[in-house]
Amino acid sequence: MNQRISKANLQVSQCLADFIEFEVLPGTGITSVDFWSKFSDIINKFSAQNRQLLKTRGQLQDQIDQWHQTHQGDAFNFEQYKRFLIKINYLVPDVDDFTISTENVDDELAVLAGPQLVVPIMNARFALNAVNARWGSLYDALYGSDVISDKNGAEQTVSYNPARGKKVIEFAKNFLDQSMPLVSGSHKHAVDYQLTEEQVIVTLENGEQSHLANPEYFIGFTGSITQPEKLLFKQNGLHFEIKFDSQNIIAQSDLAGISDIFIEAALTTIMDCEDSVAAVDAQDKVLAYRNWLGLMKGTLTETINKNGKEFTRSMNENRQYQKLTGELFDIKARSLMFVRNVGHLMTNDAILDQQGNEIPEGILDAMITSTIALHDIKDNKQNSNNGSIYIVKPKMHGPEEVAFADNLFAAVEDALSLARSTIKMGIMDEERRTSVNLKACISAAKDRVVFINTGFLDRTGDEIHTSMEAGAMARKADIKLTPWIGAYEDNNVDIGLACGFSGRAQIGKGMWPIPDQMANMLAIKINHVEAGANTAWVPSPTAAVLHALHYHRVDVFDLQKTLIQRTAANLDDILTIPLARSTNWSDSEIQAELDNNSQGILGYVVRWVDQGIGCSKVPDINDVGLMEDRATLRISSQHLANWLRHNICSEQQVLASMKKMAAIVDQQNVNDSQYQTMADDFDNSIAFKAACQLVFEGKSQPNGYTEPLLHAFRKLKKSR
Repeated sequence: MNQRISKANLQVSQCLADFIEFEVLPGTGITSVDFWSKFSDIINKFSAQNRQLLKTRGQLQDQIDQWHQTHQGDAFNFEQYKRFLIKINYLVPDVDDFTISTENVDDELAVLAGPQLVVPIMNARFALNAVNARWGSLYDALYGSDVISDKNGAEQTVSYNPARGKKVIEFAKNFLDQSMPLVSGSHKHAVDYQLTEEQVIVTLENGEQSHLANPEYFIGFTGSITQPEKLLFKQNGLHFEIKFDSQNIIAQSDLAGISDIFIEAALTTIMDCEDSVAAVDAQDKVLAYRNWLGLMKGTLTETINKNGKEFTRSMNENRQYQKLTGELFDIKARSLMFVRNVGHLMTNDAILDQQGNEIPEGILDAMITSTIALHDIKDNKQNSNNGSIYIVKPKMHGPEEVAFADNLFAAVEDALSLARSTIKMGIMDEERRTSVNLKACISAAKDRVVFINTGFLDRTGDEIHTSMEAGAMARKADIKLTPWIGAYEDNNVDIGLACGFSGRAQIGKGMWPIPDQMANMLAIKINHVEAGANTAWVPSPTAAVLHALHYHRVDVFDLQKTLIQRTAANLDDILTIPLARSTNWSDSEIQAELDNNSQGILGYVVRWVDQGIGCSKVPDINDVGLMEDRATLRISSQHLANWLRHNICSEQQVLASMKKMAAIVDQQNVNDSQYQTMADDFDNSIAFKAACQLVFEGKSQPNGYTEPLLHAFRKLKKSR
């Protein structure tokens, strides 16, 4: 039973009240009475506004549905459609040109470019791995991934495989030649790295000596000048170090005795309270908040058992080096952390207001995650050197909702006696009404915005739901080929640059979803860098190390100077609806689409509902592991709902596909001891019912979101 305690006219879950009282507030200088009094005022002021914004969403969607119902086929006129969107204020008037004025932004966001991790904050091990992924071993990333081919005897084996190691060394030396070329010769032929009082001298195997073509790239070392242990370099703002260890098995096969190359990788990490977690009640929220507290204090640890050995993982300390002058200096060893709050939609029973209503979860997150962050900005500043709190705000629809979040953060700052705009806002460009009004959205938070990021998956789900009545959508894979997606991605960069983000804030791109395909990621994801983004999401620390190589190849900030001159993306393209040009699909093509969507839905939902896992590597229909969260679920469920609405398929066909795919998903999870099968008893499988309702009730879900149904079924599961 959820025990409650009265706090300033609020009914607060006992576990949350105790957490705030005994863990969060000590050390902040804020009393319990003051905290709850001011929090109560914020709840009273902003809850009604939150509800009104959601009501506006629904009204806009109803108007768009009605317009499409009366403008089908030949009756659809694009210019009339645009005028209609302007009339209902879905498209807002243009705002005058401006430059964002965000201050006290840490370098990782403003003047550096590199990978970004997104991890479920409820998993302490994942959170620690991510915050420590600021640095990673290039040799480990290569050796343990498919970037290195297993041909010609180079397979991964239980013990070290010298043939594979040789390929790793060859790749690494190519990286050194590209990123830190010598005046003459190649790092492949280096036999010794020496330091003088002025520079690095490299001796080649022919006896000649060379030095760096860019000597300014060398910035420090450890060990002694006569026998350095590590050499530190910097290119395009990113560090990497060459490590020497004569006892290491790899170094013994290297001409120069190099044992590894460490890469500065995940500059930033989003600790996620939203799409990648399954937090449905006060107990879940406290778990998430407690991990955030440990991260902000620098005290989070996790005991891990690996290969029969138990050890404790903690947060890395800064790395120390010295200059040739003898001066010591530190380099940050932790990824700079955002916390992603939830959006405006959901409520949570952790706190009930004066009328007994659950309070908006976004208000709950804003107050508590900010209060927790006081431990960093007031005490240690180990996360933000500049004393800022970084919050990513997802799933906002248009500038009015961004302005609401801006005002909410201002109220939290006042409650916590913080200077205005201490809380920085990351705006996820993942809803259609935000994309088409992006400049106005940024303007609504121009004093605190520090991040915009495209989210193709949620953006596609919203695209489908917004235009649900317009007609049948293209097959899911073909939606990526329609005009709106390219224009949407370009527009995000164009608007960000026009608003002065370069050198002040992040412009980000989305996730690489296939964590086992690092060779493909290395070949393809450089496109995000070349698009002008100074960060992009990766699924693992290994992926962060490999993606960091792209930022050594491309100087993003130099590229942005060129991109800002290009013709901006066309709004008409962004508004183009990804309808199928023809629905004359064969029965087998329709069945393949149903099966693909059904399998993806079930594979994710069964873990979410039954085990509370919000993000994991889920096998797809071809047994390829994909990183799945609620955004991918939103696409698949909305896509099937759209095809049902336009009679491409029937409910009977979808249900038959669901049952067939449930048996496959059961088999894919046969080695999971916690897994509960669905196909043995469909009538009593809560997860199976949840998956079906996400489709059959998909059209009526607010903006096509999956959270309301997932939360309801997860609560039902937890109650049994």
